[in-house]
Amino acid sequence: MGAADVTELVHAAGNGDGAALQQLFAAVYEELKRLASRHLAGQSNPTINTTGLVHETYLKLIKPDVLRLKDRGHFFATAAKAMRQIVIDHARRRHAHKRGGAATMATLDEELDGVGLDPESLIHLDAALLRLAAMEPALAELVELRFFAGLSVEQVAELRETSTRTVIRDWRRARAFLFEAVTSPGA
Repeated sequence: MGAADVTELVHAAGNGDGAALQQLFAAVYEELKRLASRHLAGQSNPTINTTGLVHETYLKLIKPDVLRLKDRGHFFATAAKAMRQIVIDHARRRHAHKRGGAATMATLDEELDGVGLDPESLIHLDAALLRLAAMEPALAELVELRFFAGLSVEQVAELRETSTRTVIRDWRRARAFLFEAVTSPGA
């Protein structure tokens, strides 16, 4: 299914078409499942599995306020954000009993495979990402699209209707901010 078809389904679902919503999720289910698998691959004894993560994402996205999606890009940005929130919530619950200790650093490398971050690292990354979102929402959305949704620079550029050069520049800025926020206490 092409980008235009997904955008049409997003619009129809946003207008209350339940059948379009079902078709939309059928169209993107495998991609969401692949992304969920990436996020959970590095966790030992995860509290949620791939299918559960996709289904929880679906439940978050069918809420009426979320269905006001503009296009395919907005859908995937919203799905990435929902998936991130679910993974972070599960990580918080899993490690709620732990207090203190050394924080494990999360890195956003050029490969950006997103695999292997432990729940504690995800929690620190989420806190830094929330600070970034308060200052520069577009950069925070870029991190969600690249890191949590696993989109390439080219895919993000296409979704945002901008150049890959702009995405690369913004990606560097976002990574620099997050690195500073995660490695500097009290930042």
